[in-house]
Amino acid sequence: MIKAILTDIEGTTSKISFVHEVLFPYARQHLSTFIYEHQQDPMVTEQLEAVKAHIGHANASLSTLIDTLEHWIETDQKITPLKALQGMIWKHGYESKEFTGHVYPDTFEQLTQWNKNGIALYVYSSGSVAAQKLIFGYSDFGDMTPLFNDYFDTKVGLKQDPKSYKNISESIPYAANEILFLSDVVAELDAAEEAGMQTYQLIRESQQKSRHPNANSFERIVFQ
Repeated sequence: MIKAILTDIEGTTSKISFVHEVLFPYARQHLSTFIYEHQQDPMVTEQLEAVKAHIGHANASLSTLIDTLEHWIETDQKITPLKALQGMIWKHGYESKEFTGHVYPDTFEQLTQWNKNGIALYVYSSGSVAAQKLIFGYSDFGDMTPLFNDYFDTKVGLKQDPKSYKNISESIPYAANEILFLSDVVAELDAAEEAGMQTYQLIRESQQKSRHPNANSFERIVFQ
């Protein structure tokens, strides 16, 4: 019996294009200015130190760090300090109402219904937890964060690694086989299945169907 749902964001609850056509360009445009203006802020400093550690250059200049981060954005690297900094930049965009977080209507409606039915809801995305809370906190449907019990990002592991899903199941009060993982990416579904979770593939755009159960909207997902 399914007692909890763990959902991906990009391509699952929300359009892939929102991230690539709105969020990434916004972060890229504002990255340099943001870092120069906030380099002394403890949260920013922490992430810049993490970038230095990642590239193995403890004395890297600020311009080198910015060049590295911009390269990571351009090559769509899912590296934790980049995601954290992007989240900080996006927060300004959301708060200034330059954009809202895209969420499919069926996602909002079904998550609301599952929540009312007592199903625990969790998010697992390669974007930082802060960024996850922003897309749902400033969504097209207003603040959706009260629907969710918790959020997970790459700090628990990479999304195509079965160990990541084991880490999640061990940190919430549900057995792996009581958790349904939703994603549009087959490799992620395979990893979750290997960890003992049940799975459902979302076919939002041009994805190829796989051996996993699939649906083109949240409203068509069926489970017991």
